Amino acid sequence: MADLLDSSHWGPVWALLHGLDRDIAALYDEAGIGDVRTRFVGPMIQLSRHEPMTIQQLAGRISVTHSAMSQTVAAMRRAGLVEDADNVDGRTRRIKLSGRGRELVPFLVAEWRATETTVRELDAELPYPLTAVVEDIRRALERRSFADRLRANLTL
Repeated sequence: MADLLDSSHWGPVWALLHGLDRDIAALYDEAGIGDVRTRFVGPMIQLSRHEPMTIQQLAGRISVTHSAMSQTVAAMRRAGLVEDADNVDGRTRRIKLSGRGRELVPFLVAEWRATETTVRELDAELPYPLTAVVEDIRRALERRSFADRLRANLTL
């Protein structure tokens, strides 16, 4: 039996997703907006539709943790894509798109739609669509969580 330390069973899945992400980032480079990261696009689209928003609201819309969204917003701020909104409550900080962020939204919306169309086309080409695999994994994890499975396999 091979040493599990020499393997990464789902490594090809991660490599596939990272490759797709690189292709999207290359599209940004071609458009002259290479400082925009793919992780910015969902939050920027949400802000364009619902601004101003708190980081917690934005995290909820994107389905990530507050901490992850806080880091993303900080990076978006450094890239000049977001700024503080007029905050009426000192306890709650709201953000909005900057002028530059607003200018980029039409391209990012078009890219998002193109990406969704492309992955749906790919999914339709597969004999067993990735969306079906994800749903099957989700159901299996409902029966027994990943954390429970992980603990059962942990040997020190």
